[in-house]
Amino acid sequence: MITNNSKEHKSMKRREFIKLTALSVVTASVPAVPLLGEKTTQQPRPNIVFILSDDQGWNGLSIQMHPYIPNSKSDYYHTPNLERLAREGLRFSDAYAPAPMCTPSRASFLTGKSPAQLGMTNVGRNRKPWVWEKVEQAPSTNTLPPDETTIGEVLRGAGYATAYFGKWHLGTAGPGEHGFDVHDGPTDNEDGGAADPNPKDIFGITERGSNFMEKNVKEGRPFYLQLWHYAVHGPLLSRKETEEALADRPKGEIHSNPIFAAMTEDLDAGVGMILKKIEELGIADNTYIVYMSDNGAGPRFSPCTPLNLGKGTLWEGGIRVPLIVRGPGVEAGTFRGQRVVGWDLFPTFCELAGVEEPLPEGMEGGSLKPLFASGEDNVKRLREEVVFHYPHYGQGGQGKTPQSAIFIGDYKLMKFYETNELKLFNIRKDIGEQNDLSKELPEKAEMMRRRLVKYLQQVGAAMPKPNPDYDPDAPAQRRPPPGGERRRPGAGRRRGRLGGPPKSGRFGPAAGPYMGKTS
Repeated sequence: MITNNSKEHKSMKRREFIKLTALSVVTASVPAVPLLGEKTTQQPRPNIVFILSDDQGWNGLSIQMHPYIPNSKSDYYHTPNLERLAREGLRFSDAYAPAPMCTPSRASFLTGKSPAQLGMTNVGRNRKPWVWEKVEQAPSTNTLPPDETTIGEVLRGAGYATAYFGKWHLGTAGPGEHGFDVHDGPTDNEDGGAADPNPKDIFGITERGSNFMEKNVKEGRPFYLQLWHYAVHGPLLSRKETEEALADRPKGEIHSNPIFAAMTEDLDAGVGMILKKIEELGIADNTYIVYMSDNGAGPRFSPCTPLNLGKGTLWEGGIRVPLIVRGPGVEAGTFRGQRVVGWDLFPTFCELAGVEEPLPEGMEGGSLKPLFASGEDNVKRLREEVVFHYPHYGQGGQGKTPQSAIFIGDYKLMKFYETNELKLFNIRKDIGEQNDLSKELPEKAEMMRRRLVKYLQQVGAAMPKPNPDYDPDAPAQRRPPPGGERRRPGAGRRRGRLGGPPKSGRFGPAAGPYMGKTS
């Protein structure tokens, strides 16, 4: 356990915002626990648990994510605990991760801003273009900017205990530098390499989170808990007993990988442990649980059908993901068809916690709370359009070239920077993106293109540019995979035991099993 009070690198503007947030909540809220003998009819501020899976597709659960699309659930994986969460909560059929890769999505969840505005649009280091690439990728940072205000800082300033367990992947300044009291340090993909009996550190993350909840319930303090899992990102790791239970199960037509299925079901078991702990602590009626994925699945292990393609693209398979919410005032067992996106969660959590405006400058999301009890409202954002920007070459394969996408109403426009080609889809009627309408509706396509360009200019998005060394005759057989998340040979296989936080020696001595670190 380590203590870190150094905030010298934070801007004064940011500190003033957090101080103002704390004062506004103190004057407007009630104590978490009434004083002895005091009578009160007011509810204490709610707890919030945000569970994030990694690389889990929209159809990656045994839960139908769309009321009218039967194959919006897996035909092979069984996730009974998430089924229960959906029965007791609300499913968002049109939910989008902020990006098709993990680092930009995580930064966006934490700040409420799009990856384009943050300048964090990719994973991995910037590199020079290969001669066979028509454009040079836009530059991107992999480090969460120190002057950005995170949801952890806002809620900690509002009196919440805050914890972050699991995958960070946002640079060497870890969660403790960004508002989290207890955390695992600046972890990355390699820290998720634990094997049986704790594959992907699923059960270590779960136990650290359970201990954190129990501690703060005893102290009468509201908490914000992030459980950001390494599963179901590769390498594929699962418990032997889970694999054995799948031995006689028929494989699906879409999903058929038994190890990926077992890893998915181990993650579901971890979710079930959290649900059970919340019940044991008696806080289910005052705790919001949010479950989402950081991007779509990689089609090699878990095809995203009926969606097109997957991770590393802005086609629907890369960004449309599961989103389930359970908690006070949430209509149980229902669907919502409004388009929602990961950067909406920051203002949602602020509203749930009683944090009053103004929110940090540049906030792009809108609160989802009005949708919890009624399907009549829409998310109120500063802009009508929702824009995704991935000016990079993905992890190989069709469609993984630099691209942007904009949604307005029922329509989605994609722009591909290698060719400047536009594709237009009515995404309500054509979820598989098979019918390009750009030639039939050229005026709509041009209007949306102009709105896309205007947005990217307004947020100062980095753009790709022509590659001066482009050689169309470069031999394709010599082309390596064009970037993305890569793992060193043998990495991610070190920790097979059920033990303390990942790489504890790197960040200071561990205080004991699953206690995480304190900042």
